[in-house]
Amino acid sequence: MPVTLGVIADTHIPDRARTLPLAVLDLFAQRQVNAILHAGDLSTSRVLRQLSEIAPVHAIRGNTDLLLTGRLPWVIRLEYEGVSIGMAHGHGSWLRYVPDKLHYWLHGPKKFSYYEQTARGQAMGLDVLVCGHTHVPANYRADGQLVFNPGSPTVPNRFVPGLPPSVGLLHMQDGNVSGEIVFI
Repeated sequence: MPVTLGVIADTHIPDRARTLPLAVLDLFAQRQVNAILHAGDLSTSRVLRQLSEIAPVHAIRGNTDLLLTGRLPWVIRLEYEGVSIGMAHGHGSWLRYVPDKLHYWLHGPKKFSYYEQTARGQAMGLDVLVCGHTHVPANYRADGQLVFNPGSPTVPNRFVPGLPPSVGLLHMQDGNVSGEIVFI
């Protein structure tokens, strides 16, 4: 039986956006997602409550989730339809994040691939890596692993002109997986 997962990250509510866009909730409800994966930077647990009204939610902490310390893990490993999935936000450890933030302030952002590689290091050997942090959607295969970043439904990356808000869907059946980015 096919399984569809809703994927979301970098909602930043209420620190950068007031509410989760209704288009996100409508999409996940219309597609009848079996579960929702949130790849960090929720900022508040209110987002989890909203999403859980649609489907069960699996969430990890991002670098801005200080209020959720102790309530959410840094990394999750799941399995659906024979597909192994790892979620890691993408900023790595605090020892790595602080120098990266200093680099950002002095020289601008590092390449998006840098953060995806950081997250891949936390999901070695799995079929799918779900990550966030860059606010830029990604849906590609590297060394046999699907790397999937849904982007942000509230705060698209400002260094990518014209990038619309986005979320994602993972479709699984018979051990196969494909990703879909949905611009809202």
